Amino acid sequence: MHTPTDPALTASTGPKLIASALPNMPWQERPAGDNEPMWRHAANPIIDRRPFPGADRVYNSAVVPWKGGFAGVFRNDGRNGLPFLHVGRSADGLAWDFDHEPILFRQADGSIKQGSADYGYQYDPRVVPIDGRQYVIWCNDFHGPTIGLGYTDDFETFHQLENAFVPFNRNGVLFPRKIDGDYVMLSRPSDSGHTPFGDIYLSRSTDLIHWGRHRYVMGASGPGWWQNLKIGAGPAPIETSAGWLLFYHAVTKLCNGLVYSMGVALLDLNEPDKVLMRGDGYVLTPEMPYETTGLTPNVIFPCAALCDGETGRIAVYYGGADTFTNVAYTRIELILDWLEVHRIR
Repeated sequence: MHTPTDPALTASTGPKLIASALPNMPWQERPAGDNEPMWRHAANPIIDRRPFPGADRVYNSAVVPWKGGFAGVFRNDGRNGLPFLHVGRSADGLAWDFDHEPILFRQADGSIKQGSADYGYQYDPRVVPIDGRQYVIWCNDFHGPTIGLGYTDDFETFHQLENAFVPFNRNGVLFPRKIDGDYVMLSRPSDSGHTPFGDIYLSRSTDLIHWGRHRYVMGASGPGWWQNLKIGAGPAPIETSAGWLLFYHAVTKLCNGLVYSMGVALLDLNEPDKVLMRGDGYVLTPEMPYETTGLTPNVIFPCAALCDGETGRIAVYYGGADTFTNVAYTRIELILDWLEVHRIR
């Protein structure tokens, strides 16, 4: 069994999520006879292709608890192929209603930028609540892909801040609280193409504008081939009594193309650039039709997680084959036990 770093926090019950109770989050128990650390929602995909007029694919999206239900920012690739961000709302986190028009981001000068061919693109969002405000992080077009950053207080009006970094960068993910007074973000420096490389770095900021103190966290490496090309942070790191639990996507290149799987690692609570444990294999890899077949075959891409601090339940939202939105489940004790056994040594 995994031994948490602070036994006083967990007493005899094992590792705990540092999170509020969320009894109404989506959940299904692990099927009988299944010994895997994660299991899929039985009715995946929860968002099928073309869920509203003008949408072609909704995937790689972010979900948070909101006013007794759930809200989120969703990537939608339109029929012209350009991705933009849309708001979605749900009572149960599974059935979603979407705003048909893209999010309009209000700029510092009061002007509004509307999703259009003239605006560029926006994709792969994360939503991270910090101190009561919902921060949105996405891949933004600024003479190439970089980390866009904004916020909303009501999922109606959205404000855009300065881009966090210069191009080229992807997979920006904020930690859900300040650490030593700093905002902390994970990102993956990249290039202008499909990025045949990629490691995870950490940066800090006191004001969400100026970013520095960059640190290397972990790279595309380890035993086996499943994560030897590139990796990128998924949902916001999940605070636990043992450390920051990080789900991430990991990519390998095979003779018939790329394969995106889901990995897991544990980062130090106080110095999150330090990796305490990292799995030597994936916890999910493309197997189901909604993961193997679509616009981009063989892709699992996690972007959001819901947690119930009372029970230790975790639901991870992930994109499948760049076409569908899906959910998978685990419990904190199961995933940390698995990580302890399957850590890179």
